[in-house]
Amino acid sequence: MKTILISLMALLLTSTLSAQKQMGEVLQTIESNNSTLKALRETTNAEKLNNRTGIFLDNPEVGFNYLWGNPKDLGKRTDFSITQSFDIATLTGMKNRASRGQNDLLEWQYKAERMNIMLEAKQCCIELIYTNVLLSELKLRQQHAQTIATVYETRLQTGDANRIEYNKAKLNLATAEGEYARIRVEREALLMQLRRLNGGIDIAFDDSHHEEVTLPDFDSWFAVAVERSPMQAYARKAIDVSKQQVTLMRASGLPSFTAGYMSEKVAGEQFQGLTFGISIPLWENKNRVRQAK
Repeated sequence: MKTILISLMALLLTSTLSAQKQMGEVLQTIESNNSTLKALRETTNAEKLNNRTGIFLDNPEVGFNYLWGNPKDLGKRTDFSITQSFDIATLTGMKNRASRGQNDLLEWQYKAERMNIMLEAKQCCIELIYTNVLLSELKLRQQHAQTIATVYETRLQTGDANRIEYNKAKLNLATAEGEYARIRVEREALLMQLRRLNGGIDIAFDDSHHEEVTLPDFDSWFAVAVERSPMQAYARKAIDVSKQQVTLMRASGLPSFTAGYMSEKVAGEQFQGLTFGISIPLWENKNRVRQAK
């Protein structure tokens, strides 16, 4: 008896692990093939690249002038210059941090969308497990109803039963067959849902076992759920990014600088040296701080 019990427990454990494995494999397949997740990943990557643009140095500027003198004995004049504009290091660092924060937001947003899709897939798998078990029970009920109907048909022919009893048995069989057919249609609809989530690729799911889950204490569960929730992380990160944006807009009121090299040649004389400039943003950033707030 002890050996039989141990064997039964091992069989049940193996079935449960097999069900978990198959559900995990289905979820992994859906994550790889889901067209919405693929599009979201590509869009996220593109927007990350977009956030990394506009935070680098401006393009260097090269200038060349060729001037004719009047009168002609003044000769000709040539000017050459190359300059580079740049912000102060503080503003450059702020732009980099703001860009990284925006990219973190995009990643959390992707994780939230992924969680919703995978939750839909897992719920579909759980409903399929229930439907598979129900179909098994309904099939057994249908077989019993068929056996009873056959017995009553035989008894009717031998005169051991009347027509009313036989009709009741046939009605019971028709009800069992109708219920079985209805659940099969529901199962096909669930498989179609899995196919849609799997990028239009058919996927088989025949599991009929599911691990029993013990509900945890609500407060402890909620604390863990909040900590792991992508939307909660997104909200916290969005607040930090918004604060960084206000600071960045304030820093945008700082001047930017230009430095470079310049040379001038005229009538056999040449001048060359360094050039330096400063741009004071008096009006360009008006109202940006208020908008960021």
